[in-house]
Order: sequence, then structure tokens, then C-alpha cells
Amino acid sequence: MRESQFTASSHADGIAIDSAPVGYQQELRRGVGGFASFAAGFSFVSILTTVFQLFGLGFGLGGAAFFWTWPLVFAGQLLVALCFAELAARWPISGAIYQWSSRLAGTTVGWFVGWVMIIGQVLTVAAAAIAAQVVLPGIWSGFQMVGGPGADPSVLSPSGAHNAVLLGCLLLVVTTVVNILGIRQMAAATSVGVAVEIVGVIALVLVLFFLPERGPQVVNHTTGWAGGGGYFGAFLASSLMAAYVMVGFDSAGELAEETHSPRRTTPRTILRALITSGVGGALLIVSGLMAARSLTDGKLAAGGLSWVLTDRLGGVLGRLLLCCVAVAVFACTLAVQTSGARMMYSMAREGALPCHRYLGKVSPRTGTPVITSIVVGVGAAVALLVNLHQAAIFTALSSLCIAMLYLAYLGVTLPLLITRIRHRRTGRLPAGVDESGRPLFSLGRWGTPVTALAVLYQVAMTVNLLWPRPEIYDLTGGTWWLRWSALLFIGLSLAAGAAYFLARALHRRIELRHVPHTHIEPPVEAVAEPA
Repeated sequence: MRESQFTASSHADGIAIDSAPVGYQQELRRGVGGFASFAAGFSFVSILTTVFQLFGLGFGLGGAAFFWTWPLVFAGQLLVALCFAELAARWPISGAIYQWSSRLAGTTVGWFVGWVMIIGQVLTVAAAAIAAQVVLPGIWSGFQMVGGPGADPSVLSPSGAHNAVLLGCLLLVVTTVVNILGIRQMAAATSVGVAVEIVGVIALVLVLFFLPERGPQVVNHTTGWAGGGGYFGAFLASSLMAAYVMVGFDSAGELAEETHSPRRTTPRTILRALITSGVGGALLIVSGLMAARSLTDGKLAAGGLSWVLTDRLGGVLGRLLLCCVAVAVFACTLAVQTSGARMMYSMAREGALPCHRYLGKVSPRTGTPVITSIVVGVGAAVALLVNLHQAAIFTALSSLCIAMLYLAYLGVTLPLLITRIRHRRTGRLPAGVDESGRPLFSLGRWGTPVTALAVLYQVAMTVNLLWPRPEIYDLTGGTWWLRWSALLFIGLSLAAGAAYFLARALHRRIELRHVPHTHIEPPVEAVAEPA
């Protein structure tokens, strides 16, 4: 980004108020409407993608009763989403997590939160692309290109792992091209994908509910759990499935600078994306448990919902519904990549990343940050290629990327809680009105207790995600660095970030705590599209 001097009024706690005519001007094009904003968050969560991809994991770790981890995680993430909705109304800026953290805790904290978020998003793109292997070979055996149609398609097998890398890289090429074409093309593709996904979820739930092998009371039993000893540890492990799924609802905030009326639209779409995903995912899990022919023969844990569909609905109808899942996988990968590209762009235009002069550029033709889209796609492909020689990393990758997102989210809610406590007499963030003249979304007097509960939940779930369980991180059963890979990777990532940050600060002799740039809305005539 071009360097610029700026000033901004701020509270003592570091919250910058968008009052002074300073900062950076609008460069990204506004081409995202209300449904497309909702689609960005819903596609990132993508219950068809993630529930299909991870249902077997949750069921295998906790049996049928793992369902109850879903409402627990949903309740915790809803607390986080309420906090994010309040911040999105006040600072509708790309790179939302980085920008919010910077304004609440200072740019030093914000930089590290943004750094962790970028790495987590790149890994999440890779994890989303892996889902293509879970779905496509079930639609047509010809998609199993490594080893031939008769090869084992499981991502834990050598042939399945290699094919997953191939399919994932091909998918990343497509999503990168769509991202480069422009925000309208990306919004249109995501909106179509979400429409197909919603129709697919409704159809799947209805079909599976009409083919029950048992009643909904199945969720009250641990049938299918093959573990021994106490169930509490298994229940905590099975909650990782829900934790993996219900993230990314903040993606609507990442597209705020490209959204029409973002102060009014973004808070609503953040909450709608999570609530819709929570309800739809719960129905999918229950209907799948009810419709599976057997809960004890190991097929449900190995094949997940894909096995239930093809087993109960037959080849033709089952494959048609799997096509809806394939569309959801594409939309999910596209949305996660877009979100990561906007986060990288937001930090780069403030000179906060290496090669920021290139990463912070917006294409005058497409109105999108082209280079960051390519970098995120290439980074995700590199993360996939690591699995060529170690298929056991696939499961660890899913847990690792979500743990990093939880850490980044905590880098927003914890400073927000500190801010609320410091200003408990007023108990409010900066007030204002949205584009329609109505007061901004606010939690009011409930702000402090909601934020406190959100922080407690995030701390507990982050520990749960990073716990070195061999069934998550070391499927080989004897590789120590795999078992501790999450903590090792996060530690190395923070060390590399700290080295760059300090070197950059010493080189430029900049102050390590300063008020970040303040986004300035352009004049209406500058935003208006030509007829």
C-alpha cells in the first residue's frame, strides 16, 4: 500500500473512532448484496462440505451421542458471533479480525492476530479442498485417478491421499481463477453454490427422515463408540467435529468493503450464516443417524454420510444428491480462499506484510486483489502437497487450521472483554447509525457477560483442539512430532512472525503501538456504478 500519514481520535483503550478524514480510500468494488454477504459466511461454514467430510470422525470418536456436542459448540460460537456482529457494524473493513483486534488492543497485538489468521485461513483452504476426495469418487469412479477406479478412495490410504492432493489442486486452480475474475463473479458463484447447498440440505434431511431405521432417541446413546473407560474424554474429542464445522461465519466481515450498506448488512449476515448452519447441521446429523442401516459395523465411521446416501438411496439418487455436496465443496473452498485473500490484502496495504507493495495492489480491471488470491491458492496447494508422503497429516491438518482460527478469534474477543471492563460505566463501543439511519447493532448491557462467556468458551475449546490426542494428530501410532504437531507448528509460526515483525520495526524505526488506519467511505458518486 502507498504510505500515508494519518491521525485519528481514540479512547484510552485504543479504540479508534472513524471521525477524522484520514486513512485509505475505497479501492475494492462494491458488488456484494445481502444474500451474497450471507452466502460468504454460510459457504465458509458449508455444512454439506464439512459435515459430510467429518461426520465419520465425530461418530467414530463418540458414537451416536456425539450429536450433543453440536448444540454446545453452536451456543459457544453464537456468543462469539454476537460480539463480531457488534464490531462489524462499527468497523466494516476488509481483514476484519486483524482490523478489529488492532483497534481494540493496538497494532502489535492486531498484527500477530492477523498473522495467525492468514496462516489458519490458508490451511483451511487446503482442508476444504480435501473434501473433494470425500465426494467426487462417490459420484463417479473415474475421479479416482490415482490407482484406478478400484483403488481405495479413503484419504487415509496412499492412493486416496495422493488422489486427494490431485483433486484438491485442480479445485484450487478453478477457485483462484474465479477470485481473479472479480467480486461479482465470486459473489455470483458463491450465491449459486449456497442456493444449491440449501436445497441439498433440505432434500437430504427430508429423504433421510423418511427412511428411518431407528428413532431420534438414538442420540441419547453411545452406540457406535468402541472406546473403553470413561466417556467424558471421548465426548470432548468428538466435539472437534462440530468445532471444525462452525467457523468462518465472520467471512461476511471480510467482504465488508465490497458489500452494499455494510454497517446494516454485515451484522445480520454474520448471525444468519451461523444460525442457519447450526440448525441445518443438527438436522443432518440426526437424520443420518436415524437412516444408517447399522451403527456398529464400522461402515458409518469409515464412510460417513456419503456411505449412508449411496447405501440407502441407491446409485442414481445418491449420486445426484452427492452432486449438491460437490457444489458445496466448491463454494466452500472459494469462500475460504476469498476470505484469506482479503485478510492478506488488508494487512498488506498498511505495509504490514513482506512484499506489501505487490500484495496490497487492487487490479484496476477487476477491482480485486489478484496477487493475494494467487498467493493463498498456492499456499494451500503447498499444504496439500505435504500429504504426498504422510497421509496421516490430513486429520491433523483439519484440527490445526481450526485451532489457529480459534486463537485469532480469541485475539478479538479477549481485548473486547478488557475494553468493556475498563469502560464498564458506559459499557458501550462507539455509537452511531447505519446506512438507513438506524442505531448500530449493539448488545447493550448484555455486552460484558456475553463477551466473558465467549472468551471462556474459546479458551476451553482451543485447549481441546490443541490437545495432543494420537487419534487426531498421530494416526501412525508412534510419530512424536505428529502428535505434537499443532503446538510445534503454532510455535514456529509465531516465532517466524515475531522475527519478521521485530526486524521490520527496527529497520523502519516505527513505534510498535499506534492507531491503525481508519477506513474512509468514498463519496456516493465515486461508488455508483455506471448505467
